[in-house]
Amino acid sequence: MNARGLQLIPADEKILGERAAWLESLGAERRLSANTLEAYERDTRQFLQFLSGYVGSTVKIDDIKALRPADLRSFLAHRRKDGAGARSLGRHLAGLRSFLRHLERKGLVNAAGASAIRSPKQPKSLPKPLTGSQALAVVDQGTQMNEEPWIAARDAAVLSLLYGCGLRISEALGLTPEVFEGRPKSLRITGKGGKTRLVPLLPVVMEAVETYYGLCPYHLEPGAPLFRGARGGPLQPAIIQREMQKLRSALGLPDTATPHALRHSFATHLLGSGGDLRTIQELLGHASLSTTQIYTGVDSARLLDIYDRAHPRA
Repeated sequence: MNARGLQLIPADEKILGERAAWLESLGAERRLSANTLEAYERDTRQFLQFLSGYVGSTVKIDDIKALRPADLRSFLAHRRKDGAGARSLGRHLAGLRSFLRHLERKGLVNAAGASAIRSPKQPKSLPKPLTGSQALAVVDQGTQMNEEPWIAARDAAVLSLLYGCGLRISEALGLTPEVFEGRPKSLRITGKGGKTRLVPLLPVVMEAVETYYGLCPYHLEPGAPLFRGARGGPLQPAIIQREMQKLRSALGLPDTATPHALRHSFATHLLGSGGDLRTIQELLGHASLSTTQIYTGVDSARLLDIYDRAHPRA
């Protein structure tokens, strides 16, 4: 920000100088994105403008030094009144804490007050599952966009593991050839936090893997990644994400149709077919049942939509 921009903020030169130094350090040392830096600049500018009105004069270090948790809550309430949601309020608070810690390191203020405030509770974002027909189209080898047969088979096999077994993309790409020896009926998956779970391996998913295995031009040695990139190295998640983007365009799917949405679809379709939450929790590898319970919201939304469209009294 230029000097003229700094003058628009009702704070003294000491605060503005430290704020500029803080923003510069975030970009140079912590390498925050340009969008995050812009948001933090805006958040602290809004806070200093609010505080100026609060104290009735240009903001000085002593004003910040005298801040109480109640003052910071008043700012968040002010922003909420202006329409800021929970995510924005959480970012406001994170930026202010960072700025106050910077001032504290300089021996100018005590940042304990900001640490005493709880971050606003973030709303749980509901997964956006595909319909059954959409999911089946995505995992079909004949639908894949790559003209190279072995790569099309590879993409179909990976996507089949996401939808058919509920795997995370990292879990699917971490599989090695020997885990499929003897056509097992289940896979032992090590997920987040080293948590191990067993997931059923459907025959149709096994067939997709075998088709890829038979077409892959590279030697797939035990202990090495099963899925390979075009040049033979381990397949990267970005490749599958890019192929899914092509499928979205070709099949007319929404932007929410990502590889991870296939895992959401696995859980939602199980729940819609009568699966119980405890079983789905185990299949997904969720440490907490509350994490799995988010799918009840998805299913309820679907049921309400059906009700609104079909029930004569709706």
